[in-house]
Amino acid sequence: MKGIRFYFEQQGFSTAHAEQLTTLLLLLVAIILVTVTGIVARKLLLKVVTLFARKTATDLDDLLLKHRVFASIAHMVPPILFYNVAHVVFLFYPDIILPVQAFLTIYLTIVVIFAILGSLDALLENYNEHPVSARLPLKSFIQVLKTIVISSGAVIVISRLLGTSPLVFFSGLGAFTAVIILIFKDSILGFVAGIQLTANNLVKAGDWIEMPKYGADGEVIDISLVTVSVQNGDKTITVIPAYALISEGFRNWRGMSESGARRIMRSINIDMRSVQFCDEAMIEKLRGIFLLRDYLDAKIRELDDYNRRFACDTTVPVNGRRLTNFGTFRAYVIAYLRSHPKINSDMTFLVRHLQPAENGIPLQLYVFCNDIDLANYEDVQADIIDHLLAVLPFFELRVFQNPSGSDIAEAASAIGDLQQALKPHP
Repeated sequence: MKGIRFYFEQQGFSTAHAEQLTTLLLLLVAIILVTVTGIVARKLLLKVVTLFARKTATDLDDLLLKHRVFASIAHMVPPILFYNVAHVVFLFYPDIILPVQAFLTIYLTIVVIFAILGSLDALLENYNEHPVSARLPLKSFIQVLKTIVISSGAVIVISRLLGTSPLVFFSGLGAFTAVIILIFKDSILGFVAGIQLTANNLVKAGDWIEMPKYGADGEVIDISLVTVSVQNGDKTITVIPAYALISEGFRNWRGMSESGARRIMRSINIDMRSVQFCDEAMIEKLRGIFLLRDYLDAKIRELDDYNRRFACDTTVPVNGRRLTNFGTFRAYVIAYLRSHPKINSDMTFLVRHLQPAENGIPLQLYVFCNDIDLANYEDVQADIIDHLLAVLPFFELRVFQNPSGSDIAEAASAIGDLQQALKPHP
């Protein structure tokens, strides 16, 4: 470089002008070299990498191209090259070298950050294509890594702008720990909650969860560092803090989906005044029900044996044991549900009486439908209830209503009698 300066001095330039011309010449050569190198790196390197990625069987390299990781790597070449030749270009102006290298360091740091972020996005997208990602989502962990990368990059950039070492900032983080915890409270809580949710397999994308406090009742569509997004049945989106799932609890319907069955728990309130013993005429009528024939034959033999053994006087209805229309109806419901193709008889199967109350005596169905599709499940449930309500009169039973039809008829009759009594007599 001094030889170039000496050449300009021989041409009649002063030493100061010769140094300036030498610096400008070297800067021009460096710019041309860096530009050509950058173009070659971006064009040639990217073309070679693209051709190579298309021939490989793995999708990871294609994803790295998609997220511009190789483009970011190509952008690292010019600043690295210029950083190494800066002390030569500015040989006669050493005070300029450090500011130039600081600027190049900042630029290189930003490019490296973009390359790392792109690599993390590519790795996450590639991981999400595997079945294990549904059970063990990594989005929260990737977001934490991104936060660390961006924070570290910001420290490096600020330290170069201030002309200090990054170690000064890192060593002083202890003094700002409380502030950092306050600022990143949701992120820290969300990260811890994300670890618990993932490690214990409590929730994953595709699960149907309920959380009434937040108005959430739908499918989990996204689990991020601090939030869980739920698409409700009406297609609205509810965003829940991740730590709320741990601290407040939620209902996950995954077990229902994995079991292949959906619970039906419905009650029909029977008017207790319609419950009665079955006489011979009613028994003969009920024998016409195919599903009840075996039950009636076995039950009548059982009751006859019992009454003979204890010498019960069956001429009085309250003596001994007798069939009731309500008990026979319950037996019919059991037989009907067991023969229903949409009811899973291998799971919990209950048809039971609940505590009688002011609204009658509830007959509860607690069974499982083997079709978990919501629309089909509702159709099956409605068909069953419709059928049972329609056959109730055949058993001479009534559904409880307040007021009932008989109540209205009795009230009308009483009003008529009262009006008749209040008429003046001639």
